[in-house]
Amino acid sequence: MGDAKYQVLLKTIELGSMTRAAEALGYTQSAVSRTIAELEHDWGLPLLTRSRSGTVLTAEGALLLPYLQGVCNAHRRLEEQIGELHGLTRGTLRVGTLTSIAVHWLPALMKGFLARYPGICFELRSSMEYAEIEDWLEKGAVDCGFVLLPAREGLETVSLGRDPLMALLPPDHPQAGAASYPLKNFASEPFIELTDGRDREIAGIFQRYGIRPRVAYSVNDDYAIISMVENGLGVSLLHELVLRRTPFRIVAKPLDPPQFRELGLAARGGRDASPLVRRFLDYARARADAAQPDFL
Repeated sequence: MGDAKYQVLLKTIELGSMTRAAEALGYTQSAVSRTIAELEHDWGLPLLTRSRSGTVLTAEGALLLPYLQGVCNAHRRLEEQIGELHGLTRGTLRVGTLTSIAVHWLPALMKGFLARYPGICFELRSSMEYAEIEDWLEKGAVDCGFVLLPAREGLETVSLGRDPLMALLPPDHPQAGAASYPLKNFASEPFIELTDGRDREIAGIFQRYGIRPRVAYSVNDDYAIISMVENGLGVSLLHELVLRRTPFRIVAKPLDPPQFRELGLAARGGRDASPLVRRFLDYARARADAAQPDFL
């Protein structure tokens, strides 16, 4: 945990910008800012200051910099030595993932892990359903995978955080400027429903609140749904992670009451977890701890 925070600070110093450091590390800018603020609070010292040329070290930060670099270098050498003792200089890690995670978060996780263990190879296996990934884990078809929490019994999990479910509205929708979108309104507006493994999660939410959505279209593609909403064919529901970097002109609003899915990384527990799998879980845990609550 400490090493992850130090790496955030060193990357910010290296690039001279919290925003650029966040992009390089795969974090959000707010997560980087919060991590540095926590270090300053813990140590009781100002470490960075903003200037016209960017983010620079304070005098106190400059004095601590060599020690920070020494700690991180020593930790890296320790990790490398442990890796060699466990045979982690080579190997293949098979990961079960969903498309949204594979696009928006997993590449940064892989990049950071490969920087420590460059001899490791990744094999990705994609699914539309969390339950299928749990099946793969139980059968040994993948070494680890992204799942909904709580996961099935017998799986060791790392919590990555919450991914909010968002209402998708056309840009000219009457509630486009509102702070949130009432869940009950899906009963009175044309609703574009998602027809893949995630539709059961959304159907369960409607059932809990006694809402019968006014279904106008059934679609099994995220981007088709977003395009249809953009063109005023109805409203819909997708998770925030799916909506990142979308080029479409839509408005995404949190729900009232809020709805989330909690995501985690899972592997078979106990002796079934190899040193490589355990190292990857530990690395993901450190990344998630440093970035919470903006884990993705």
